[in-house]
Amino acid sequence: MGKHDKTNEKINEEGIKQVNKKKKKHIGLKIFIIILIVLGICGGIFAKKVYDLEGNWLAALFGHDKETLKNLDKLEVLIMGESTGSSDTMIVCSYDPKTQKASMLSIPRDTFVGENPKNAKAKNKLNSFYSNGSTPEKTIEAINDVTGLDLKYYILVDTKALKELVNIIRGVEFDVPIDMDYDDPTQDLYIHLKKGVQKLDGDQVEQLVRFRHNNDGSTYSYKYGMEDYGRMRTQRELIKTILKQTIQFKNVKEIGKIMDLAKDYVQTNMNFSDLKDYIPYVVNINVDNIQTEQLPGESKILNGIWFFLNDKEETEEVVNRLFRDEESNNQGENNITTNEVNAM
Repeated sequence: MGKHDKTNEKINEEGIKQVNKKKKKHIGLKIFIIILIVLGICGGIFAKKVYDLEGNWLAALFGHDKETLKNLDKLEVLIMGESTGSSDTMIVCSYDPKTQKASMLSIPRDTFVGENPKNAKAKNKLNSFYSNGSTPEKTIEAINDVTGLDLKYYILVDTKALKELVNIIRGVEFDVPIDMDYDDPTQDLYIHLKKGVQKLDGDQVEQLVRFRHNNDGSTYSYKYGMEDYGRMRTQRELIKTILKQTIQFKNVKEIGKIMDLAKDYVQTNMNFSDLKDYIPYVVNINVDNIQTEQLPGESKILNGIWFFLNDKEETEEVVNRLFRDEESNNQGENNITTNEVNAM
């Protein structure tokens, strides 16, 4: 092969390389255009879904459409907080994703659920049905008898879940009503909190929800609600505050952790996959509009035992307002009721 032939061969090889480069660029450009088209189509579909869902992009991410919300029923559930094998927290909660109305009604643990007050015994207290969480159905049945509701679902929440949730969202800012100073070595419970707005971690939140009175016997103010009444009010306010701070956009990425937390520390007769469908709508709730009250009634000593006796007429009025969409002139717990005064 001559020198001229070698030169032509090199030119041909370079030409082939140039052609191959152009083909690769052309193929790469086609792929890039196809990707853009696919993304554009997907983006358009997603944008249409968001538009159909009135801007609820989270619902679109969850794969919802306009029919999803229509098929979501109003939730009514009994939430019980568990610590040291007992339940000192019983709150009936409701949420309607269509109207965004939510309500909470605290039920005192000492509520009398017997047939005759004259024969009252310790086993006639509401929390006697708890049995370390093994018989929540009995608790629901008793609360339905007291309130006239038809609750079917329960959620048992270990205080560990509350602690972990607060830590996941990196603390919760809350206005502690009073200085809290209480020690109970038998329960490994040590409560030391100062009054005022502050950021609480998981351990401090647990202290807050379990506080009733100080070592010296002092407790919440008369106006706020003493002993258990103050604790129930604090619990309701804390739940609202945690909800408000949990549903912030910055915590969307933590949804997976929160759902895992619920599976580990929450016992319920509800389906978690069904509960997940409510998440995109809960994030839009105005927490400040959540109605919160306590079962109306008064505390009395029956046969040497403290009980809470609910007022049947006022109970019906409160239940109608909170859970049956019946209006009332009563503005809730912002104004202390006569029965709450008597109960203190």
